[in-house]
Amino acid sequence: MHLEMPEAPPDTPAQRKADRARLLRALNLSLAFVLLLAAMFAAQTAFDWEPLTVVPQSVSGLLGLLTAPLLHGSLEHLGANAVSLLLLGTLAGSVYPRATLRAIPLIWLGSGLGAWLLGAAGSHHLGASGLTHGLMFLVFFLGLLRRDRPAIAAAMIAFLLYGGMLLTILPREPGVSWQSHLGGALAGAVSAFLFRQRDPQAPRHKYSWEIEEELAEEAARTDRDQFEPERPQEVPVLWQRQEEPRGVVLRFPPRDDRSGADT
Repeated sequence: MHLEMPEAPPDTPAQRKADRARLLRALNLSLAFVLLLAAMFAAQTAFDWEPLTVVPQSVSGLLGLLTAPLLHGSLEHLGANAVSLLLLGTLAGSVYPRATLRAIPLIWLGSGLGAWLLGAAGSHHLGASGLTHGLMFLVFFLGLLRRDRPAIAAAMIAFLLYGGMLLTILPREPGVSWQSHLGGALAGAVSAFLFRQRDPQAPRHKYSWEIEEELAEEAARTDRDQFEPERPQEVPVLWQRQEEPRGVVLRFPPRDDRSGADT
């Protein structure tokens, strides 16, 4: 499948500087969100946070679609999600800043909807693990859809670090909200399809052997244009072969047959 992407920016020092600035911005935003989660976890002891979780099949539990990713049940839970968000958020935000900005609200709501629709009645779902799964699936499917070099490299990095998330969208461990994982993963895959053309392709760096091949082809094209005459469009016909009846080698004049003899 061929996708019409926006025109790639030129590979110039200014563009490389902009790429570094984009990477730093994605890192800072991911780090700021992780610090927000740490601040929320520290403040959870000061208020009753259960009404802010996702309670499946409950109207009051719909509030958790907005607030549950900000809450965590333990320090280990927070630490695991913080590292994933820092790595995957930086990766997605630096390679696909526009697509990631549009995908995060869908992933945020998708992870909560997955828990609300599929979770057991009366249970409480919280944590940002649905966001981590959504970001991983976003980067992975964008690599499959775009198939340019940076997209494929980002997808391979995401799969190498968190390929196990392909299994955690299914029920495996008790107490783990696989429902929110599944909802976030589906939202990430859908977002990849919807926003795959939002970011331009990165400039393609050519290898030395590719440049040499292009120079050789250009030289051969120049020699051909210089030394070979152009092919004529029409060649005048100087002689045409007359068509003879089939089976006739030589044509003889008709013989005058005379019957009888002189007496």
